[in-house]
Amino acid sequence: MANNISHSVHSSNLSDILERVLDKGVVVAGDIKVQIADIDLLTIKIRLLIASVDRAMEMGINWWQEESYLSSKAKEKQIMQEQEELKQRITTLEAALSSRQGSGEQT
Repeated sequence: MANNISHSVHSSNLSDILERVLDKGVVVAGDIKVQIADIDLLTIKIRLLIASVDRAMEMGINWWQEESYLSSKAKEKQIMQEQEELKQRITTLEAALSSRQGSGEQT
């Protein structure tokens, strides 16, 4: 008599699992606290979110768009802002120099 054993096995490959995780998102949170005699010496809060870019943006998370090291648009915006600040400083300095020369002061 032959034993026929059937197994219910649901196999998922890595890409299926990754697709599900990125689609839904996963949050890992934890705190590390170092204490001696009920005195907190060190507290580290760890928060990790794993999600696709689209899913993160749906949740309102888009910090990488504003980070100049990660976004060329943010870098351009930072450069333009620095240029505008420099122009304002030059205008202020020119106005101060002009008023000093107009009042007869020698430099």
